[in-house]
Amino acid sequence: MRILVTGGAGYIGSVCTEVLLGLGHDVVVGDDLSTGRAEAVLSPARLVVVRRDDLGGWDRLLKSNPVDAVMHFAAIALVDADPASLYSDNVSNTLLLLDAMRANGVHDLVFSSSAAVYGEPRSVPITEDHVCEPINAYGESKLAIEKALKWYRRAYGMRAVMFRYFNVAGATEWCGERRSEETHIIPLLLDTALGCRPLVTIYGDDYPTPDGTCVRDYIHVLDVVNAHILALERLGEVDGEAFNIGTGAGFSVKQMYDAACRATGASIPSRIGPRRPGDPAILVAHAEKIRRVLGWQPGHSDLNTILQSAWRWRLRFVKENHGGQQPPRAPHSDK
Repeated sequence: MRILVTGGAGYIGSVCTEVLLGLGHDVVVGDDLSTGRAEAVLSPARLVVVRRDDLGGWDRLLKSNPVDAVMHFAAIALVDADPASLYSDNVSNTLLLLDAMRANGVHDLVFSSSAAVYGEPRSVPITEDHVCEPINAYGESKLAIEKALKWYRRAYGMRAVMFRYFNVAGATEWCGERRSEETHIIPLLLDTALGCRPLVTIYGDDYPTPDGTCVRDYIHVLDVVNAHILALERLGEVDGEAFNIGTGAGFSVKQMYDAACRATGASIPSRIGPRRPGDPAILVAHAEKIRRVLGWQPGHSDLNTILQSAWRWRLRFVKENHGGQQPPRAPHSDK
């Protein structure tokens, strides 16, 4: 199959490209490299640099690289990002991509949504029919595209499946999580263990959880990618469906901190900060639907595997990019 992976120079997109290539698919990556890295796109995938707000760029890409389906990962994924940027990038730019797909006869889409569409959960674990009431603009931007896809299916015959991510983590041998502006707890912990950051901030210890810190459902990036591929293979059966991707098990920030100390063998400096706006206390998936409908099972998502794979990749990344020397210490940041 010929597949366009948008955002394929980023974290999840690069892992998806790696796995698709291993399965023998023909992959073209569309990325503006604003946050992704060209070297993360493995050969023989073809990288086309295209601005996300450039309808003509998407149109030219699809005309010169005809594809059967699109896996759409390109987005701003920061909960506390500026709302105008989130709506422009995650909503307006996605609609431009959909228009380019329509113009070039591409009707099949796998869309990366988020558990942020649910907002503060009324019940845990969260099922797919839980009311969607986002408490941040990021969740609203993802929900807007979910709603748009319903109408694009009806009006234009577009087939789509939507995955609501919980906390994606871990790495493969070749691809891992690296951003210029990092907010995710595992890379922050590992960077601090490496000395790239002076300390890690735990945002809030007064949540209504067993130890006062936020509880999240962590899922290995390979399990996420495998779910996408299963859905693409059975798109005719699951067209229009939304699936949670999680394990159904929650770990607090303090539990993750302790596990990272064990995985790295480091005493990671930390401090308690105020709550971060837009962070629900608990986000844990009810993952029965994806198991039942797609036959999906997480095979890499125990906490030790997630942390060890991320740590190995990060050590390799540092060695390759800093000549085996300790990376320069970054200035203190609470982001």
